[in-house]
Amino acid sequence: MHSVIGQCPICRENLHVTRLHCRNCDTAIEGHFTLGRLYYLSPEQLQFVETFVRCEGKINRVEDEMGMSYPAVRSRLTEVIRALGYEVDSDRTGSISEETRREVLAQVSAGTLTSEQAIQLLRGT
Repeated sequence: MHSVIGQCPICRENLHVTRLHCRNCDTAIEGHFTLGRLYYLSPEQLQFVETFVRCEGKINRVEDEMGMSYPAVRSRLTEVIRALGYEVDSDRTGSISEETRREVLAQVSAGTLTSEQAIQLLRGT
């Protein structure tokens, strides 16, 4: 069986389910049904969500499993949150650039910045 897709492969608009069928008793139900929000994610976004859940939401484990940096994981998470139709709290994500984030993390890794100092810089305080 093929997986259900949520977007039209031609025009990229959201698809709507109009018929459900039971393979066991051959019952068919017709109407207008919505797909869950996860069906509207791209295959890459869905893979990220599955990995994120498997890693129990621990970003450091997602980094290791997907071979991505913290900023890349955070960016992908923000992308998924928005794709699901939710707002991203800019106060929590901060307003510093990805480049600045990478520089701060590199300084922590090099030992020229403490984790406490990095937290303050990343939070913008």
